[in-house]
This record gives sequence, C-alpha cells and structure tokens, in this order.
Amino acid sequence: MADIKAFKGLRYSAAAGDLAQLCCPPFDVIGDAERQALLDMNPNNIVRLELPNPRGASSEDIGVYGAARACLNNWLAKGVLAEDRGENFYVYGMDFTYKEALYSLKGFVALVKLEHFDKGIILPHEETLSRDKTDRFNLITATGCNFSQVYSLYSDEDGAVYSLIDGASSGEPDSAFTDKGGVRHKLWRVWEEGVISAVTAKMANKKLFIADGHHRYETALEYMKFVRENKVDIGTSGYIPMLLVNLENPGLVVFPTHRIVRDLPRYSHEETAARCAEYFDITPRLTREKAESSSYEACKSGKNAFVLYGGGGGYTLMVLKDAGIMTAVMPDAHNYLRNLDVSVLHSLVLEKILGIDKANTDAQINITFARNADDAVAAVEQKRANCCFLLNSTRVSEIRNVALTGGKMPQKSTYFYPKPTTGMVMNRIFK
Repeated sequence: MADIKAFKGLRYSAAAGDLAQLCCPPFDVIGDAERQALLDMNPNNIVRLELPNPRGASSEDIGVYGAARACLNNWLAKGVLAEDRGENFYVYGMDFTYKEALYSLKGFVALVKLEHFDKGIILPHEETLSRDKTDRFNLITATGCNFSQVYSLYSDEDGAVYSLIDGASSGEPDSAFTDKGGVRHKLWRVWEEGVISAVTAKMANKKLFIADGHHRYETALEYMKFVRENKVDIGTSGYIPMLLVNLENPGLVVFPTHRIVRDLPRYSHEETAARCAEYFDITPRLTREKAESSSYEACKSGKNAFVLYGGGGGYTLMVLKDAGIMTAVMPDAHNYLRNLDVSVLHSLVLEKILGIDKANTDAQINITFARNADDAVAAVEQKRANCCFLLNSTRVSEIRNVALTGGKMPQKSTYFYPKPTTGMVMNRIFK
C-alpha cells in the first residue's frame, strides 16, 4: 500500500521577505494579471518558479523553463531558499471561514512513492488536460524540483494517524501567514523519529485518493520514467510530495466547478431547453436564488439536477427524469460514476445535445470552467458565452467511491477549498 517517507524540505529563509508575499495559489488558478501582481509584491515570490510560463505562452517555449532553473540556482546560492536539516514530515494546517462558520483542516506533507494507477494504491478521480501536463513536465525536467504538493486523502476511521500528527503540532507553528482570502496557513516541522516511524507504519496499509493535483501526479509518473531512461542519479524522482489529509476531517470542503459554454456558432437557448426536456423536468424563468436552492434540494433528495442560464429570461432548473437513462449512455461505467451530476451534464447535455465531445472539452474549445458561479453568470451576461451550467458540489464520499471503482470524472469536476498554498515547503529531486 502507500509507501511514504520523510524528506529534507526546501523552504524560504527569513532574508527572502514576508512569507505572505512569497507564497502563491496553485498554478492552475493563477491568471497572467495575478501572476504579475505577485511578482510586483515581491520578486522572490514562488510564482517565478512554479509558473514561469505566462498563461498566454506556449508550453513548448523551453526558454522560460530554463529561466526558472537559473532563478532556482540563484536563490539557492544567495540563501533565499535553504534546505532543512535531517528528514522531516511537515504538518500543514489551514484555518478558514465558510458560510460564516469557522473550519480547521490539518494534514501532513511527506514524500509518497509513485505507483501506477492500475495497482490500486493511489487512485485518481478526474480526467486531465494535456496542455497542463506538458507544462508541468517541462518545468520539472528543467528544475529538478517539486514546488508544490499533490493534495490526497486517506481513510483514518480510528483517528490513529491524525492523533499522531495533531500531537506533533500542538505548539506554535514554525511558519504561518494569512492570505488575502483570509485563510490562515500554518506549518510545523516534525523531526522526531518516533513520530515519523509511527505515522509511516500506520500509513502503510492505506489507499490514497487524489483530491487535487492529477496533472502533477501523472506528470511525475512520466518524469520518473524519463529519469530512469536518461540519468544515473535518480534522486527522489520515484516519489512525489503530497499533502495527506484524512477523509473524516471535518474541515474538508468541496466546491463545484461550473461550466461555461462559448463560441457555439448556432446556439439557441430555447432550442437547447426544448431538447433537454426529453431527459429532464424543466422549470424555466426562475430567479437565480430559487433555481440554485431547488437544484440543491433535488440533489439532497438523491436526484440529478443543475441550473442552465442563457441570459435574459431567468434561470432554468433541470432535474433528470429517470436515472436509468445513464445506463444506456454510459454502459461500461459503474453506477457511482453514472449517478454524478457532472456525468449527467457532460454525457447527456454537453456531448449529446450541444455536440461538445471529450476532445473539445480537453482542448477547451467551446467550454471553460469557473469556480465562482458569479463568474459563470457574468460571462453570459457580458456576451462572452452562450450559456452556463451551475452545479452542486460533489460529496467527498462520491469522490472516494468513483476512485475505488476505477472511474474518472470529467475534467475539473471538483474544487477542494481552501487550496494549499505553494511555497511553504518544496522538495529538491536532485541535490
């Protein structure tokens, strides 16, 4: 099962500046404007290494990755970044507010041995996008460093692992800061051999479910193969740093990722709603509040539901009439995957009715994704999109069940909140 080990983390020194000005969000949620703002705030911001390639640039522009390597070497030489002594685990906590309630999430960062998915030890739940994997491969090849962690979940029903890491982080954190979204990020370095060996032993019988970081994990598998074929020194290329959080953690919050449909040459909102009526009970001209609350209630009652918005005359509630139709549409899939709202949307509406197939989605030709429903709605109202679909959150138990049965949700099906920051601790594959 899961093979984990401690490592010598690479971290910012005090000379680098305020940690709040050095860390950044995950690479795939940073736009070009935010990237530049982070660099303007502090030129030592980790975004210079984690996202050297602006979003508009080609992932084939190898020069930017070489620049990242030169920057890393410069920071190491100047002491901006320094490697910790000894082998460590790193307990990582996030305190945040969601819907006026206070939450606290705590896991730990360790190196995890890379395993191919067919072994059933590390399990994905989402499809990936080719462009992001090319970008990540070029970056890791150039720098020989992991600047961020894959976010993964494990079952800990008796709380044995959590008790160990919680006890090891009872004092003041080694580093902490509050980001602009109000999330408090905290990190404790754990070097006690007794704790490390106890956690390692208890994790040995666990399966790991990738929550966030599928692109980074699949890239790491390719990089491991590349290293073995081209290098004598393999370093830690057979491992990847992961933030490991127990499935039972009450701080786990999952947001939906909404779908924005754009640039369809002959889109008609009325025709789309009429065609959807073959499979869905349609309730048009609702307020957004009524549509979203009704969709949520339908979801709670075990039905598949989401909201269609095409601008103008209100929001349309769509509730699947008969879940049995999904057996014919996805005959080879497990019921856990068939019964997801996002599976229903992609297979029945996006593919069957609007003609947006998987290749189109992968290339993001006619579909893009929005974490915030307001952004999806604004795209329609500003005439930048034909329509959008507002989804309910996927439950953690559904993610686990899909992964256990070998299924993969469509790309960008889940959004775990809050996102672990990038820059608290990193891993050098080659010293």
